[in-house]
Amino acid sequence: MASTINRQSALIFVMVTMSSSDNVIGDDELRTIGGIVESLPVFHDVDRDTLVAAAQDCVNMLEPEDGLDAVLGLVKEALSPGLRETAYALACEVAAADGRLEQEELRLLEIIRDELDVDRLHAAAIERGVRARYTTA
Repeated sequence: MASTINRQSALIFVMVTMSSSDNVIGDDELRTIGGIVESLPVFHDVDRDTLVAAAQDCVNMLEPEDGLDAVLGLVKEALSPGLRETAYALACEVAAADGRLEQEELRLLEIIRDELDVDRLHAAAIERGVRARYTTA
């Protein structure tokens, strides 16, 4: 596994990390990740094989006790400040994908926000936008 990753892999790492926060990567979350990778311009040259490889690399890195710190360190190093906000937005999208937010997911969002130095006001705006997209009633 590389000591550095590119920006697309970093964004995939954030989504996979968010998805695995409850130790189960659900179908809704997988569909959300796939849809994001297929639709966002930052992923224009990422194919399914690249997505799967990056996701597996992330899962492997998360296994050790200090895995989360290692993953978020690589992510932060790979992303510009603007893309760190994008990473936080993608984490929020994945967290919201199954229609419920568990305590582990809320805590992980807080950790991601802090580790990536996402301004609290910007994070609140991102969270509100995601909440609006996923509200059904």
